[in-house]
Amino acid sequence: MEMKQILPELRKLNRGEKLFVMQFLVSELAQEESELIQPGMSYPVWSPYNAYDAADKMLQALNESSIG
Repeated sequence: MEMKQILPELRKLNRGEKLFVMQFLVSELAQEESELIQPGMSYPVWSPYNAYDAADKMLQALNESSIG
């Protein structure tokens, strides 16, 4: 079934049914997300600490916006 067929049908649902569909879809997405992270693996996480180049660019942009 295509989205153009599903959306009109979803609009016909009452509020409770729409909430149920939302809960179902969020649950499905969460389940898919949890499969992406595997136990025992390490994953890099970006941190703003020691991001001096980014800080310089932000400061430069701030200075340019206050000049103009």
